[in-house]
Amino acid sequence: MTEAAVLEPIVSPMDTLFIKELIKQWRAQDTHGAWEGKSDEMLLAPYIITKEQRREMPIIGDPDPETLWRLELFFNAVGLSIERSTGVMVSPMMKMSHEGFGRQVLIAGRLIVVNKQLRDVHRFGFVSMESLAEEGTKYVNAGVDMINQFTDVAKYG
Repeated sequence: MTEAAVLEPIVSPMDTLFIKELIKQWRAQDTHGAWEGKSDEMLLAPYIITKEQRREMPIIGDPDPETLWRLELFFNAVGLSIERSTGVMVSPMMKMSHEGFGRQVLIAGRLIVVNKQLRDVHRFGFVSMESLAEEGTKYVNAGVDMINQFTDVAKYG
């Protein structure tokens, strides 16, 4: 007798909670409707940086305002995904130098649920939509785990 292989459902990156929240963040920024005709993939395209594009970027450089904005929207989506999963409000806080070095924290109550040291922010991006979804989901899962582990600090801190 052979056992049947158990197949895990293949989830498209666009179907992950994190990517859905990131798309909502982008759509919310479109106050004049300029992006209504753009697909979700087109909105998220600036997050995708191929290896060739990354090689063309300088090793040291100052991040432009658009890159900082994309970074901010990325972590806002992480925070909102954590909120949806736990029911606990999460606040983002970023401190960044003009050279692209800094720290991003997401705070729930008195608990730091995500703490990310940032460097080379001018090169912020991912090689594929899958890696974008994986990285965002990784932060979401870490934040949810932290809140579940220290619920009282997160909710009543």
